[in-house]
Amino acid sequence: MDIRHTTVSANGIRMHVAEAGEGPPVLLCHGFPESWYSWRHQLRALAAAGYRAVAPDMRGYGGTDRPADPAQYTLLHLVGDMVGLLDALGERQAVIVGHDWGAPVAWHAALMRPDRFRAVAGLSVPFRPRGSGRPTSAMPQSEDEWFYQLYFQQPGVAEAELQRDVRATIRGVLYGASGDSTDTGDVTMVPRRGGFLDRLPDPVRTPSWLSEADIDFYVAEFERTGFAGGLNWYRNIDRGWELLGAFAGAQVTVPALYVVGDRDLVYTFKGMDRLLANLATIVPGLRETVVLPGCGHWTQQERPEEVSARLIGFLRDLDGI
Repeated sequence: MDIRHTTVSANGIRMHVAEAGEGPPVLLCHGFPESWYSWRHQLRALAAAGYRAVAPDMRGYGGTDRPADPAQYTLLHLVGDMVGLLDALGERQAVIVGHDWGAPVAWHAALMRPDRFRAVAGLSVPFRPRGSGRPTSAMPQSEDEWFYQLYFQQPGVAEAELQRDVRATIRGVLYGASGDSTDTGDVTMVPRRGGFLDRLPDPVRTPSWLSEADIDFYVAEFERTGFAGGLNWYRNIDRGWELLGAFAGAQVTVPALYVVGDRDLVYTFKGMDRLLANLATIVPGLRETVVLPGCGHWTQQERPEEVSARLIGFLRDLDGI
């Protein structure tokens, strides 16, 4: 099944889109540090199952525009991009799927525009209701270390570190957060006298789900674009909290699916067990929570066949097929 590549205008930016197949549309939103390519397996599987699978490079990534102003990367911008993409594709509605940072985009698209997004699937990151305080104020830190998302707040600092050796960055991040990593340290905390990559292992060999050609693709993309676009998503965590005040207490009511690996750092994060136990109360349309044994953070790449099968089953159940 061939993957088609186009560039469309959506929400005031130019967006590179990879798509395959014909039928009811399914939007696939990637996370950090990835691209449309993270959905390479699902594009073909969904197309073969009779769906129009669409995976954009999200704002700040790949062939999509990278606005210079960090303030243009809020969740409102990102959800707006997905609405604009639907318009550009000539589609009234779609099912939206997101992984990592793409998951909050998908959840909030379903929250804000259920008229355009008829169902949602989140991989790795569940829907999290708006809290009572700024998110960064609750992130762990000490005199010696701080949460990686706090480290990412400093313009230029993380960029310089990640771009110093892009191949080492991609290898370390993809392996270090995967279910194949043998490292037992907390890679979410950054030494104040070091950097984000200091605690990420450099694999002796890449895991079976990640080829050298896959790494080559990511390296070429980020050597060309840099990491600033993706890092700007993190720099809008508090701004997004401010802008989404009107949605405090709102529920995601469309049909939903949640898939996570039991070795995912998100799944094992403190307090996540309580959130997941009560996920159906804030996502009343939740059809199923799937926990994949031995799977780490890169859900759809580490377990492509299982994830594709779960997504197709969810879609067919929606459509009564």
